[in-house]
Amino acid sequence: MAKKMDAFSASLMADKREIIFAPTVYKFQTFAQMAEEFGLNERDVVLTNEFIYTPFMKDLGLKCQFVFQEKFGAGEPSEEMIQIMYDAIPYDSYDRVIAVGGGAILDLCKLLGCQRPDTVHNLYYKRFPVIHEKDVIAVPTTCGTGSECTNISVAIVKTEIDGVLTGGETKLGLVSDDIIPNKVCLIPDLLKTLPYKPFACSAIDALIHATESFLSPCRKTITSELFSVKAMEMILEGFRRISENGQEARFDYLDEFVTASFYAGIAFLKAGCATVHAMSFPLGGTYHVPHGESNYMLFGSILRIYDEGNPNGELLKFKEMIARIFGCKVEDAIDELNALLEKILPLRPLHDAGFTEQDIVDFPKSVEANQQRLLTNSYVPMDLALMERVYRECF
Repeated sequence: MAKKMDAFSASLMADKREIIFAPTVYKFQTFAQMAEEFGLNERDVVLTNEFIYTPFMKDLGLKCQFVFQEKFGAGEPSEEMIQIMYDAIPYDSYDRVIAVGGGAILDLCKLLGCQRPDTVHNLYYKRFPVIHEKDVIAVPTTCGTGSECTNISVAIVKTEIDGVLTGGETKLGLVSDDIIPNKVCLIPDLLKTLPYKPFACSAIDALIHATESFLSPCRKTITSELFSVKAMEMILEGFRRISENGQEARFDYLDEFVTASFYAGIAFLKAGCATVHAMSFPLGGTYHVPHGESNYMLFGSILRIYDEGNPNGELLKFKEMIARIFGCKVEDAIDELNALLEKILPLRPLHDAGFTEQDIVDFPKSVEANQQRLLTNSYVPMDLALMERVYRECF
């Protein structure tokens, strides 16, 4: 059986706020317009990627301190990457942080806006306080994480069980309203540099955010439902266009995709994510599978388990919505959804990423020990046996 709910998860469940909406939101046609609006200057640090800087910022003559994430290492944030970033960007060298990139850059910049911890490890294991001190402006260049408006920063950290390092790694979320960016700037033009597979992974990630928020058993509100439904409708319409007209069809729908991702971020900021994210975190942490794809690998199997465990309630409403969008029978909705996603991005089995038979047994234990804030939000209770079943089905 799952562990008794920890104090932090209990506090999330006890939060009765209808919606958490902290940032001021802007939409611009170009990065140049955004730079002029905010008067970017030499006391601003802009964290981005060189492949984004070159076409959109290089020729603007801005005096900002531009720092490329590549300088710290490839992939998603880790304890080591964050410490390298801290060392490379002295805390007194900037007044404002501008994050221009995907989820990794947005999560890193949330940390740059906060007081520096004694160690990154202690920060993520909640042994150092989160104290926001500098403004953060978030500019997403993908359409998936929703990190531009959320109160979480995810990193790959050394795994602890009961305070003892296990030698492995997993993903943990640092959660605090103090790390929500102060401002969000949506610029659909910036998504044009995104290759198709990262685009598909990020958009599927946004769909999963919206789905898990919609199915949230304890934290869902009428406002989070509004945003999650709209996000799902917009993303699935975009996927329909791509399945019918090819990958290039996404370029006519970038505004909608980046907006839907933002909506999904608002939804899960209050309603929370759940089992899909909980079980994908050790997969991404161990085998460095991109976050959206690691979620996608598990999504279909978990939906089927939800349907077995409680086919009515919110899941029935979810299936009815999918059936309405697809024009199919309610009982076929989950299969039709999985079939559409397969057209958008072929589904890889876990073993293709390096996942082993032993992981089927070991990963559920890690999830149970480290991901309670997500597991407690599951649509149906997930124990070790059910998690093993998911990993085995997806293996």
